[in-house]
Amino acid sequence: MRIDKFLKISRVIKRRTLAHEACERQKVTINGKIAKPGSTVQEGDIVEIRFGENTVRFRVKKVSEHARKEEAGEMIEIL
Repeated sequence: MRIDKFLKISRVIKRRTLAHEACERQKVTINGKIAKPGSTVQEGDIVEIRFGENTVRFRVKKVSEHARKEEAGEMIEIL
């Protein structure tokens, strides 16, 4: 699944356009490599996002095309 879509579905970032822009601005890495909006994310990958001076790092537990609000929290594990 594309990283920008995954960030939106897992509700890490509210809108896909914001996730797309974060990737284009090189604020998102997958397993230590800078991610483009179309980069593929898989279960077990470590994703890191920089929000200003803060950094969020999490492991992808589950990749799903659709997720309700209750299921979104089960898709990632914050490290």
